[in-house]
Amino acid sequence: MRPSLPERWTVFRLSALGDLVLTTGPLAWWSARRGLRFTVVTRDRLAPILAGHPAVDEVIGLDETRLSSEPWPAVARELAARCRGTGLLDLHGTLRSRVLGAFWNGPVRRYPKFSLSRRLFQRTRLDLLRRRLEALNVPQRYSLALESTAPHPGELLPLIRLTTEERETGRELAARAGAAPGFLALHPYATHPDKAWPREHWTTLASRLDEAGIPWAVVGRDATPLLPNDPRDLTNATDLRALCALLAQAGALVTNDSGPMHLASAVGTPVVGLFGPTARAWGFYPAGPRDRVLERDLPCRPCSLHGGTPCAEGRVCLTAIDPREVLEAVQGVLDGKKG
Repeated sequence: MRPSLPERWTVFRLSALGDLVLTTGPLAWWSARRGLRFTVVTRDRLAPILAGHPAVDEVIGLDETRLSSEPWPAVARELAARCRGTGLLDLHGTLRSRVLGAFWNGPVRRYPKFSLSRRLFQRTRLDLLRRRLEALNVPQRYSLALESTAPHPGELLPLIRLTTEERETGRELAARAGAAPGFLALHPYATHPDKAWPREHWTTLASRLDEAGIPWAVVGRDATPLLPNDPRDLTNATDLRALCALLAQAGALVTNDSGPMHLASAVGTPVVGLFGPTARAWGFYPAGPRDRVLERDLPCRPCSLHGGTPCAEGRVCLTAIDPREVLEAVQGVLDGKKG
């Protein structure tokens, strides 16, 4: 990093949940290694994620009404004036962030989003593009906004700091589900439904966990809870911070490709990730030493950037992952085996 660059930076990353969580590792790394300090601009509903982060001095939350109704150039000009004297780290790479950069009175650095490579790989499946994309996960790509060489992914794991009171809330929520610390958390939901492992597989897994004597609880938010009449289903029982606190009590999390997968990593809980339409090339695979990914090597994967492309094959990439296979992976993670 060039020595002339400032020690204070404003980070721009509006959404989504997982993308913002993945910024927390690079921010902590820059603070520890470079002494940098940060203001973060994001959506106000996601701002709680950054509470207590050791490298973040201020979070500017933008509400949905302002983002949808006010002219963005006016908002961008206001942000640039408010954050005068800092550099701009564009970790979003959108038209909004480009406009913000045009108003910025200071250095502007952007991360390599690899948008063209991703789209070309999705269409061509060229091995050269696959290798290029798989070489760097998203936190490593973020780091290249300021670094010439990305650190090892293990140095950029996401980080969420919980208070003593929040940890107590996590214990109380687990107790509400009849689960002692070390239970298995199940997150069967996804923003894009086509990224979700079939519900019948989730209920089968729950039954097999009961047979194996492994306590579990369902976490997350969804309009239709997985097991609404079971006290172990804590769907919609938590806000973002309480969900993090609950995940911190878990011995592991089984999840679709989703934001809560990264929340678990950020509180030190290993994950078993179930991946279908998305793949390693997109950069979102968990990188912890005990994390595991279950997937099927199919020529049609990845079929979309976000998992929303209709599938003519009945989403076999996910349906073919058997609950017995997931149970075996869970047992390995809970036993402390590395992925």
